[in-house]
Amino acid sequence: MAALPDPNDDDLLDAYSRAVIHAVDAAGPAVVRIEVDRATGSGVLFTPDGLLLTNAHVVSSGRPRVTLADGRTLEADVVGRDAYTDLAVLRVTLGSAPASWAAFGDSRAVRVGQVAIAIGNPYGFQHSVTSGVVSALGRTLRTSSGPQIDDVIQTDAALNPGNSGGPLVDTRGRVIGINTATIQSAQGLCFAIASNTARFVASRLIRDGRIRRSYLGISSQTVPVPRGIARANGLAITSAVFVTAVEVGSPAATAGLRDGDVIVALDREPIAAVEDLHRQLDERRIGVPTALSILRGGTRRTLTAVPILRV
Repeated sequence: MAALPDPNDDDLLDAYSRAVIHAVDAAGPAVVRIEVDRATGSGVLFTPDGLLLTNAHVVSSGRPRVTLADGRTLEADVVGRDAYTDLAVLRVTLGSAPASWAAFGDSRAVRVGQVAIAIGNPYGFQHSVTSGVVSALGRTLRTSSGPQIDDVIQTDAALNPGNSGGPLVDTRGRVIGINTATIQSAQGLCFAIASNTARFVASRLIRDGRIRRSYLGISSQTVPVPRGIARANGLAITSAVFVTAVEVGSPAATAGLRDGDVIVALDREPIAAVEDLHRQLDERRIGVPTALSILRGGTRRTLTAVPILRV
């Protein structure tokens, strides 16, 4: 005998559809199409005065032209690019006609399994929407130009060429990531730069036009710190940065940092997430001995590293 359909299936489907529609209504008008020479990509306006985020590789050459959701096509200026996070900030002059802009969500609050919606212009099909879930957090991704990006969101919301630089949003339409890459030979493996990283990088690019970083030579991800271990080591944080790999010959290796160590502070400044580590590893620490407070085997200890200029 065939199983009877669950009477709640329609209600669940409608709830999911309503959530996606709401997200698209909220964030969709802020999504733009970007053309540079013959290449195309996506971007998202994040301020009311015409600042937008996209991928650095989308605007690697030539002056971009931006098509807004209302059909206007405008010349854009590159405010700054950061190859290490594959992010760029552009500016368009909106004139007297305003444009919609999207708000950032907190990527630390993102959970595996939550709904994720990608909006962009794959293969030139403007304002295409795909949806799925957050498949994993804290991934490390190597960019097309070589550097590794830490704390990347993995999703199965389908991405294709042209989606690069567009937003990954939650069901409230808040930007939780900037879509950046797929694995061509795989299905359902797509990646976005976490919104907290994007927000930090954007603020520095707006201020300085570039980012000069100090460099430790590690790959890392944000992990929770068990309450008992935090209490035993006098830590006021509930998460920290797990070292997934240490580059041979790097400042971190010289300092004695190992795979599996957990960084909880730099010079007594708490490190609760990868974006905290990025924020602390700025140009002020280049060549300066820096105290790394770590957990190893559940016990707190201190190492001294001398970061170098990241080139």
